[in-house]
Amino acid sequence: MLLPGDGIGPEVSEQARLVLELLAPDVEIEERLLGAAAIRATGTPLPDETLDACRGAVAVLKGPIGDPEFEAGEVRPEQGLLALRAALDVYANLRPAISGDVDVLIVRELVGGLYFGARGVREDGTVYDTCEYHPSQVERIARRAFALAELRGGRLTSVDKANVLDTSRLWRRVVDEIARDHPEVRVEHMLVDNAAMQLASAPEQFDVLVTENMFGDILSDLAAAVTGGLGLAPSASLSDGGPGIFEPVHGAAPDIAGTGTANPAAMLRSTALLLEHGLGRAEQAEALARAVDAALVHAPTSDLGGKATTAELGAAVREQLAGALIT
Repeated sequence: MLLPGDGIGPEVSEQARLVLELLAPDVEIEERLLGAAAIRATGTPLPDETLDACRGAVAVLKGPIGDPEFEAGEVRPEQGLLALRAALDVYANLRPAISGDVDVLIVRELVGGLYFGARGVREDGTVYDTCEYHPSQVERIARRAFALAELRGGRLTSVDKANVLDTSRLWRRVVDEIARDHPEVRVEHMLVDNAAMQLASAPEQFDVLVTENMFGDILSDLAAAVTGGLGLAPSASLSDGGPGIFEPVHGAAPDIAGTGTANPAAMLRSTALLLEHGLGRAEQAEALARAVDAALVHAPTSDLGGKATTAELGAAVREQLAGALIT
């Protein structure tokens, strides 16, 4: 299922479609509306038709969403994304950050915590948002992170704020319980403020980080900035058995929509994650990741100091892939 999204979304999504048609010609690709485009067409950011189609899909590839037109309204594009994540129960958000000596994977719990807790306004004008976690929510994301650490460097850093928050004390306790089942993984706990400082100053020390929703949101963007910027950063959001959501983490950039200057690298790297985690095609995923890296060197877009258009970078990626497939 392809959800092109808003702003530059349709442009970068087209490059992803072309790559999928090359690497996975047997996969049927359908398109549906999400976000601002869906609000304009149906009045809701997540139409029932879109949700039903996503539930029946093998995987969901999503472009960026958002539009200034709806920022102050009661119905906003981002509500559609949160609802989709909750409906598909894609609780494990994977955010790789790779550059030079840095190879970090942030595993963020995605459907609990502050973003999904009770919220409201009291009679005295106080506004509140509640951070809540059930032990089972912590357990499943911890197990996923340990499994990923076993496949990588065998090191796991659990990030919390256990010196202040009860939810973090729960988090730390459950992680320690799960650690008993994974003696080959070296575990450390780190407070989130220290983790932010360490990510900014010495990111090469980390292998896999696991953390709750809001901390993960912030730290993953920081890790992306350290390794090249949000414009290059992909993500995968996985469930247990259902379709995952694969998407770039940058915004819809409506100011450059239609200019042909958007960098599709993050969307294409998200497509590589889809091939690996959504379709089980690790070889094609690796080939696409290498092709994107090579194309960024030979045909960089304007945000990287080059002159290539969105379509030209996409074409350069497909050229790299064609060469790899021939050999």
